[in-house]
Amino acid sequence: MARRRAAEEFSLSFLDVICCGFGAVILLLMITKTVQPQIIEASTVNLEGKLADLQEQIYDIRGESVVLNRDLNAKHKQLSEYTERIAILQGQLASARSQYDSIQVETNSNDVITEQLAIARQQLSDEMKRLLGSQYLSKNNLIGGIPVDSEYIIFIIDTSGSMFSYAWERMIEEIQATLAIYPEVKGIQVMNDMGQYMFSRYRGQWIPDTPGRRKVIMQNLRNWNVFSNSSPVEGITAAIRTFYDPGKKISLYVFGDEFTGDSIASVVETVDRINQTDAEGNRLVRIHGVGFPVQFIRASHLQTTGIRFATLMRELAYRNGGTFVALNDFRP
Repeated sequence: MARRRAAEEFSLSFLDVICCGFGAVILLLMITKTVQPQIIEASTVNLEGKLADLQEQIYDIRGESVVLNRDLNAKHKQLSEYTERIAILQGQLASARSQYDSIQVETNSNDVITEQLAIARQQLSDEMKRLLGSQYLSKNNLIGGIPVDSEYIIFIIDTSGSMFSYAWERMIEEIQATLAIYPEVKGIQVMNDMGQYMFSRYRGQWIPDTPGRRKVIMQNLRNWNVFSNSSPVEGITAAIRTFYDPGKKISLYVFGDEFTGDSIASVVETVDRINQTDAEGNRLVRIHGVGFPVQFIRASHLQTTGIRFATLMRELAYRNGGTFVALNDFRP
């Protein structure tokens, strides 16, 4: 009997352990169910949706940025065009004002100008009278205010980039017009503002005046693009020193748009020294100037070299029996 009771008590204890273990498993399962993994999966889906929305917003912003940058570049280009147009209009306005001032000066001092032209006028030589004929003698030997009674002419041409790029066609027209008012001369020479000769074979010599040579001169001018420092001083002084002759009536025609030298006064003094006078006090080499308003299309603070060229040539022409002509346009 005692052995049977001991066996039953052991069996009940084992069942208790089993039940407790089973209960612990059930309790663990109940605890793990409170985590609710399906909610985590739902939150992950929501985050992916928000990320997609943000990426779409970024793409939209980038697209708007491209459009705005394109519009901004267009505005910058338009502003640049307006600025350039304003600069051109300012140059035209300055030229118009200069022309108006010149007209006013001519109106108020007509007698003074007439006296100056009378002083500057040379007498026709017997050779020029023979060449020009009797009908020409009855005409005024001033054309456009420029005396045209010289027997030899030298062209001093600014071959700088500004002239060649903007005023070259107009310059060629002015050369043709100048040659037209000299039906026949004893000699011609063409140099650039650095004193370089167009025809090296005629260095230091006069080019004989023939229709064929005039044609060759005009043809070579179209592509004569040699170095220049945008200053007529070297060409003027070289021409006077080389071709100065008390027995010849010589005219220099200086074509340019700017003077980049240091001193206008020093140039005038140098020319006064080398361009001597005859017994009557007249300069033996006339100096004429033709100014092209290329620099006046730029902003006002960049027009200094153009103004200095006009000042220099006006003074040289006045002191050396010539005339300075300021064109109101550099285009043909």
